Amino acid sequence: MSVHPLCVAVGILSAFTGSLLLYLSAVLAALEHECAHAFAARRYGFELKKVVLMPYGAVVSGDLKGIPRRQELLVLLAGPLANAATGLFFVALWWLWPETYAYTDAAALVSFSLFFVNLLPAWPLDGGRILRLLLRPLGEKKSLWICRILTIAIAVGAAGYFVYTCFSAPSWTALPFAVLLAAGAFGGEDYRRVTFARDRDLRRGIEEYRVAVSADMPLSSALRFLREDRYLTLLLFKEDGFYAELTEEEFLSALEGGDYSLPLSAFAP
Repeated sequence: MSVHPLCVAVGILSAFTGSLLLYLSAVLAALEHECAHAFAARRYGFELKKVVLMPYGAVVSGDLKGIPRRQELLVLLAGPLANAATGLFFVALWWLWPETYAYTDAAALVSFSLFFVNLLPAWPLDGGRILRLLLRPLGEKKSLWICRILTIAIAVGAAGYFVYTCFSAPSWTALPFAVLLAAGAFGGEDYRRVTFARDRDLRRGIEEYRVAVSADMPLSSALRFLREDRYLTLLLFKEDGFYAELTEEEFLSALEGGDYSLPLSAFAP
């Protein structure tokens, strides 16, 4: 994780303009958003490579090549849904204790804003990634460039809106948002497969986690058994009984192939 200099600059500016609470709420909501992506991606065998905190948001470097479309969609929706759930939590809080509204309205506003903004068809926002997923039949490069062109158009629109508001009450959030989109339009394409450095674990000892599964189970379904604090061994069974044993190294090596629909039996020794 890293922090972009503009994020620090906007934070300092917010302290002098009386919007520090709104800014901190935005940073926390952005972290929640990216953590939701990380937890969902981890479940399907990927981990975030880099998260950069930007003014009123974050940019994630990642690519879900090889993951089934349904699982990719779930990863992309995890962030916005987390923000929506947080916003609804505050609404429920106001219903039960109306006096809390004055202290939580900024956090709720930011959460709902991140939910709606991230569904815009702009790369690398979640909406842009979902659009690229839908355009994938056109080809990877063509779909990516369509998303980038839409992103630049939205960024120009946000910058134009900022200029327009300068003649009355400047919208200071519009300019950082335009910069965020312009900066992220040509980034955010790498996820790393899950890997475990076991040397230190093996020196001190680590518990083995043995799971009996069908040999026909696809790789994508077996990802949920991975544990950082345990060494995974998959016991593969067919209709006539025990078939083979798949070690953690063999399983992770199979994931490198990228075809998560293949059965575990295809990688049995």
